[in-house]
Amino acid sequence: MNTFHAVVWVDHQNAQVLQFDAEHVQSDKVKAHTHHTRQHGSEVRSEHEFFAAVCDAMAGIAEVLVCGPHTGIADFKHYAEKHRPETAKRIVGYEPLDHVTENQLVAKARQYFDKHDRMAGTPTPTPT
Repeated sequence: MNTFHAVVWVDHQNAQVLQFDAEHVQSDKVKAHTHHTRQHGSEVRSEHEFFAAVCDAMAGIAEVLVCGPHTGIADFKHYAEKHRPETAKRIVGYEPLDHVTENQLVAKARQYFDKHDRMAGTPTPTPT
C-alpha cells in the first residue's frame, strides 16, 4: 500500500506504522531486538538498529506524524534528524501520546492531517 499519510506510534521497544487513506489502513509492527550482553554501548546499538528499522518502515510515505511517550519520540526525533535526515524531512509533527487503540491512533492522525493540510494550504490527496 503506497499512501500519502501515515502515523507512527513509537517507544523504545515497539513501533506501529499505520499507513492510511480515506478507506484503508495498513499496519506494520516493528519490535526492538533485545541483546542481553554486558558489552559497553550495546544498548545504544540496539536502539539505533530499532530506530533504523522504524525509518525503513516509513519509506515512501510523504507525510508522517510520530506519536508516543515523550522520551520515546524525543529519542526517535534525535536519531532521525542525525542519522536519517531524508526521513526526518517527511515527519510533519511529533505528538506525545499514551497507548491507544489502532482506531484511536488513526482518528488522531486524520484530525491532525486535516488541520495540517488546511494550515499549509495544500489539500489532502484523494484517490482518483
